[in-house]
Amino acid sequence: MSMDAAPVPGAEETIPRVTALPRPWIRPRLLHTGRAGHAPDDPAVRRFWVALVGPGAVADLLRLTAAARTGRQIRRPVHLAVLLREGLAEREGDDILVHPRVPTLLPCHLRRLRPSLRAEYLALQA
Repeated sequence: MSMDAAPVPGAEETIPRVTALPRPWIRPRLLHTGRAGHAPDDPAVRRFWVALVGPGAVADLLRLTAAARTGRQIRRPVHLAVLLREGLAEREGDDILVHPRVPTLLPCHLRRLRPSLRAEYLALQA
């Protein structure tokens, strides 16, 4: 006699969540354009970019940058679409490219920050 629970009717037919599927492996590459910006370990990256794109997207960006510097593979980031939309990463065919420096905030980004953070960022840049 089996002590396992009976399966829920129709459970075999359910489609797993997108986040439950294994993400493909990618090997990000560095894109050297000489673009000005912050070093990835600069506290300003976490302080201001987290406010714009969220902590998960910033963590994905830092993982992509670290993997690109060392040449190792990582799973495709969950927040890749956000990074591409904000210009923090680029796609070239199937390749994901990241800059060695995180860009400074553009005026469109500054408008989305709350006033106190915007003033703090502008004071930091002065």
